[in-house]
Amino acid sequence: MAETYSLDGKRVFVAGHRGMVGAAIVKRLKSENCAEILTAGRAELNLINQSDVDRWMNDQKPDAVIVAAAKVGGIFANDAYPADFLYDNLMIEANLIHAAYKTNVEKLLFLGSSCIYPKFADQPITEDALLTGALEPTNEWYAIAKIAGIKLCQAYRRQHDLDFISAMPTNLYGPNDNFDLKNSHVIPALIRKALAAKDAGETGIEVWGTGTPRREFLHVHDCADALVFLLKNYSGHEHVNVGYGEDIPIGEIASLICDIVGLPGPLKFDTSKPDGTPRKLMSADKLRAMGWKPSISLRDGLEGTIDWFLKNQDAARLS
Repeated sequence: MAETYSLDGKRVFVAGHRGMVGAAIVKRLKSENCAEILTAGRAELNLINQSDVDRWMNDQKPDAVIVAAAKVGGIFANDAYPADFLYDNLMIEANLIHAAYKTNVEKLLFLGSSCIYPKFADQPITEDALLTGALEPTNEWYAIAKIAGIKLCQAYRRQHDLDFISAMPTNLYGPNDNFDLKNSHVIPALIRKALAAKDAGETGIEVWGTGTPRREFLHVHDCADALVFLLKNYSGHEHVNVGYGEDIPIGEIASLICDIVGLPGPLKFDTSKPDGTPRKLMSADKLRAMGWKPSISLRDGLEGTIDWFLKNQDAARLS
């Protein structure tokens, strides 16, 4: 499809460049003909402070903005600090989106999360499932903030005719992920468990639950490629799912990781632990129809992630 927005010669601000997604976006943008990729650390820019964001955006005047910054955490953190998750994320997105409007930013891409969808949404989850049912209670504060970000982009598009769009990535993994066993997602947790078991001379690992729930995983470099694709090719009111398009049982992903690490097994399933939602798969039809599809297979992506972790354990987030 023909590009609707060219990045040639543009100054692109990636908010949240130190996170897994933001770092991958910065890396992907380097293959574009951008004039400059702008980033700002917390010491330079406090995204929760409106006057700070206004000052920085007015000084830098980026042509395009990607909002990958967010306060994130696991189930425990979401449940223990609901005010922080709601307030901080509302402020980050509101400050950036409003400042982008005031400084005449040409294009803005806001990143949400698959948790915006109802807990019991039909599978695979299509974009129009938004706001059709109750949210998952354990992360509703984060989800409500992300839904507000989508609506903000839609509101500024409607009222001010601005090219502000939103994308909803699925479960991501890859370099710069969070490998903290208490707060990490399933893939980095399983990788750490498998590597620790191998170092200890054990043959297998323990997996929470029955291993039957199905989950979708997309490599963060594929995600970054899809987001740059949307920045260049999509201009619409509705948000767009960014997913792999297939899911896999947790037991199979654990077996695959053990196979790559070199653990013969068997897996031990702790059925006293919860399984969670039986299935969570986002529809990728809308993005596929535009002409984008992932290029990194699950096995290749896992091999690369494990290799990255082994080489970067000192810098990886472990606690």
